Amino acid sequence: MKRTNTFAVRARSEQDEQLLRELLDASASLWNELTYERRQQYFDGESVWDTEDYRKKYVGVLGSATAQQVIRKNRSAWKSFFAATENGEGARTPGYWGNEDDGRELRTYIRNDQYTLKMGDRSRLEIPVGQDLKEKYGLGYYERLRLEVAGNPKWDGKQGRLELYYDKRSDQFRAFQPVTVDDSRLDSPLAEESAALDIGANNIVACTTTTGEQYLYEGRDLFERFRETTQRISEFQSRLDDQHRTSKRISRLHRQRTRRRDHAQEALARDLIERLYAEGVSTVYVGDLTDILETHWSVQTNEKLHNFWAFRKFIDRLACTAKEYGITVEVRSEAWTSQMCPNCGSIEDTTRHQDTLTCPCGFEGHADLVASETFLRRHQNSESSDWRTRHFVSRQWHETVARPMARPVCLKWDDHSWSETSHSHRPNEEHTNRSIHA
Repeated sequence: MKRTNTFAVRARSEQDEQLLRELLDASASLWNELTYERRQQYFDGESVWDTEDYRKKYVGVLGSATAQQVIRKNRSAWKSFFAATENGEGARTPGYWGNEDDGRELRTYIRNDQYTLKMGDRSRLEIPVGQDLKEKYGLGYYERLRLEVAGNPKWDGKQGRLELYYDKRSDQFRAFQPVTVDDSRLDSPLAEESAALDIGANNIVACTTTTGEQYLYEGRDLFERFRETTQRISEFQSRLDDQHRTSKRISRLHRQRTRRRDHAQEALARDLIERLYAEGVSTVYVGDLTDILETHWSVQTNEKLHNFWAFRKFIDRLACTAKEYGITVEVRSEAWTSQMCPNCGSIEDTTRHQDTLTCPCGFEGHADLVASETFLRRHQNSESSDWRTRHFVSRQWHETVARPMARPVCLKWDDHSWSETSHSHRPNEEHTNRSIHA
């Protein structure tokens, strides 16, 4: 199976950084020229595959192998476009990597046998450059550009094509290294523990495990940034004339918004699954929101889950990550779990205000964490057709999640990773009825 390592990359000197920028800028220039020619041929009804020899044109700056990798990546983008068009998916033609006026996207691709990545006390990455750049910056004929690397690889295996790019937001160069790994993780024995996830709008994921652990991933800041970008897109769209439906600026904002969301989503899935793997979790229950979205939730909540969080896409990513660790993801009904009191079983009498769920019986707790706990207990007892009666009459529900819940681990996104915060999310803990955890 294929997985990806991510690294921060830094030049050792100002001269090396300038060389690196020229290398990435030349790759963007190659991509844009090739894309322009293919777009013109496509709109003129001609074949997009008969183009100028851009490898020869850019070999002096990029080197033959790197120029060829950029060309192959472009070809792959066009193949994906034609495949999507044939399936009626309404895909757009491949776009440009920015422009000279607004700034190009600095990016390139290095063939798997053309770079060397060494990790250790002085981690480094060595990449090839064209002979013209070597002469300009004083590199020897066989010398390569050496860069410093920060970060620890998560995966060992056969290395694939390296993607190197400049992240404007963090003002950092970054590298993605695909690797092909074996399925050794799947051979690791897992305990028979389970976990349940409550997928929400403000708190993206609330998780409870049968080991007594709870995790809460906050999403308010992420959504606010998503909404701000959406408003900017709407403003620019309102300024367009009747002849245009979009612009380069609007396309750039769409791309930026999607990348931010996908980055946070992928990091969340990875962070959560690694925590669950360490707990010995073998099965994860995720709520099926198909009916609940339109029936019970507000328009704003639906907007958050449909447009912002891309619920189905997240579940697919979560399942893919879980598969690496031999963990099974099961989508189950979670109807009423967000309204049910875990102490007395009431649904009609409970009240939810923001993140707090209260009940006249005296229970008070974090609504999303309570929902994930209720969801877990329900499906731990799924062999009973009357699960409410089983819990609230025979009280046998305690047998499956018998350990007291630990202080919840709350995590927030800092644009790069999910970091733990110090505060708890159990409102008025001293007033909460703890009999459910006895």
